[in-house]
Amino acid sequence: MVIDDVFTKLAKSTGTTEPPVKPLPIHELPTTYRPPTTGFISKLPASWIPYAELIRLDKPAGTYYLFFPCLFSTLLAAPMAAPMATPVEVLTTTALFFSGALIMRGAGCTINDLWDRNLDPYVERTRMRPIARRAISVENAIVYLGAQLFTGLAILLQFPLPCLYYAVPSLLLVTTYPLAKRVTHYPQFVLGLTFSWGAIMGFPALGIDLVSNPSAVAAAAALYSSCVSWTLVYDMIYAYMDIKDDAKAGIKSIAQAHEHNAKAALSVFSATQVGLLVAAGYFAGAGPVFFVGSCGGAALTLATMIRRVNIKDVKDCWWWFKNGAWLTGGVVSFGLLGDYLYRRTREEPSTVVHHAVLG
Repeated sequence: MVIDDVFTKLAKSTGTTEPPVKPLPIHELPTTYRPPTTGFISKLPASWIPYAELIRLDKPAGTYYLFFPCLFSTLLAAPMAAPMATPVEVLTTTALFFSGALIMRGAGCTINDLWDRNLDPYVERTRMRPIARRAISVENAIVYLGAQLFTGLAILLQFPLPCLYYAVPSLLLVTTYPLAKRVTHYPQFVLGLTFSWGAIMGFPALGIDLVSNPSAVAAAAALYSSCVSWTLVYDMIYAYMDIKDDAKAGIKSIAQAHEHNAKAALSVFSATQVGLLVAAGYFAGAGPVFFVGSCGGAALTLATMIRRVNIKDVKDCWWWFKNGAWLTGGVVSFGLLGDYLYRRTREEPSTVVHHAVLG
């Protein structure tokens, strides 16, 4: 197939090679697929279900993990904007970011499954993905991807123009992660660079010029790095679900690199995440509500997860991956929101006096 040849040439041009597996012939493709009988996508027309599965509509945790860095940066940047961003501006910006996260997470899944279409049939958890089981052809998946990218662009154009310049480079990272799994045991670092991009975007979205604002640049850099560390934590737990099948298929992961010191590695990544979150708050001029709520809350939820997760139990890893988004992401968000609201209430009386003096 011409498009298959294109993907092969792209892989070779990046210096990567496919693991020693071959595409399964039709008679050896997985045959135990059962359409969903519960949930939202079970209500869709049968022909739509593979496309809903391709973008993981039935597994929204990835969308939340992509969205939270956007929310963090919006709430961190809001008090730094001049004038301070209003609640309406924060809400509309947040809604746009969630829409973008939903679309671009789906696009990322499509890109990933296109690259991994010859590997997924060898991994128990992924062998029933639509492209792997040939419910969607490569050509149709690419057309579908194009539609997702155009939709994402339409959402991006609703933001201030500088956001376009900051967002475009992230597309390179989106296409790089599937290749990283073939050459390094730390593809989760590349995933972190990709999923954490939203930690930068909240600043230009609220009109803050990162080029001319050293405090904002430092806060954005620290927040971005903190989110990268968070990705290493949650996706390392996720990678333990496939550690045996990945090794057989020639797929590398951080779980393999730290198979025998998992809790220690998770602790280091978590401590780094919290430390960088503290730095982000310092550079942003955040108050006690942030440091206690966001930083203290993150430390508590991460420590609890690391202590309780059973990395040898697939179901337990999935539970902590799925719910960790809300546990850690939730406390960080509430701390940021509380700090923003507190600082806004302190600003409003001075704004009233300022307007009264000026008439």
